[in-house]
Order: sequence, then C-alpha cells, then structure tokens
Amino acid sequence: MPRGPDEYNLITKKRTDYYYFKKAVFCIKNKEHLTQEGLEKVVSLKACINKGLSDGSTLMLAFPNITNCLNDTMPLIKEPSIPNPNWVAGFTAGEGCFLVKTSKSSTSKLGIGVQLVFQITQHSRDEELIKSLIPYLGCGRLVKDPKLSKVNFMVSKFSDIQEKIIPFFDRYFLIEGEKYKDYRD
Repeated sequence: MPRGPDEYNLITKKRTDYYYFKKAVFCIKNKEHLTQEGLEKVVSLKACINKGLSDGSTLMLAFPNITNCLNDTMPLIKEPSIPNPNWVAGFTAGEGCFLVKTSKSSTSKLGIGVQLVFQITQHSRDEELIKSLIPYLGCGRLVKDPKLSKVNFMVSKFSDIQEKIIPFFDRYFLIEGEKYKDYRD
C-alpha cells in the first residue's frame, strides 16, 4: 500500500500547504462548501496555501473579507531535520540539478573555463532546510537570490563534488529520470 505525507512527514514549508489543502479536502468531502459559510472556509484555507490570494484575483474580488494567513499562525516546521540520505536523493530528484558551466577564461589554454555545479533550489521560506544540507553533506554553501525569493544549496568546489557528492549519489541512488541521466553524464 502506498505511503504518503501523513506517514512520512514533509519537511519543507510545503508541509504547511499540505496541512491546509487537506483541511480543504475534508470540507469539500463533507459538502461544507455548498453553504456560504463553508465556501468562505475553503477560500480562507486557500488563502493560507503557498503565497495566498493574489491581489486583484477573482477569489480576492469575490471574497474581499478574506485575508491571507500570516506566517506566524501556520504550523511551520521551525527546525527541519533531514531524516536520512535517501530523502536527500529523492529531494534532489525533484529539486536539484547537476550543471556544467562554461565561461571565458584568460588562464585556460583554450580560453574557456569549465565548472561543475551541484545545486538544490527552494523558495526562501525553506532557507533553514537548505542551510542544513551544508553540515549534512559536509560541503557546499548557501546562495540567496532575494529578487526571486529563492535560496540555493550550491557545491562547485571540484574536490567536494569528486570526494563527497559523487560518492553520496553512487551510494544513495537517484530514481531513474532526467536528474539521474544528468548525474550519470
């Protein structure tokens, strides 16, 4: 029987989104949404998911008295704890990437420099989780992009990729798919 987030808790802020989504599902399952009060409850729950209701959206215009949730009222994960290395492999399959970057280089014989990069990107609300990857994997750094509200766990030091990242994914396999192919390349 398949297992889900109720048995294996999500550890990103998506856990909060799932919590409110699940409450909305139960409201609809119990046909609460067929009353005005129930419909407002479902829209209120939607206002707590992801970034809430967008200004000027159809829902915001139809339900002007509903406000977006404040982060301090959500059941957030304060200190994420990486459960095991297989979780990292699965998370990488969904959120990570393996890059080969090239750039002009005056020190290279060919005039082109090459850099290998392993990266996992998340919304900035999961900064603590991304930070926790650094001690967990024993390498990498946090790179913030405030314009796009995202944070990256990034490993670009060749010795770290060769001595830590490759042995890690050789031991804890990525599921077969595009990320696995990128890793193998």
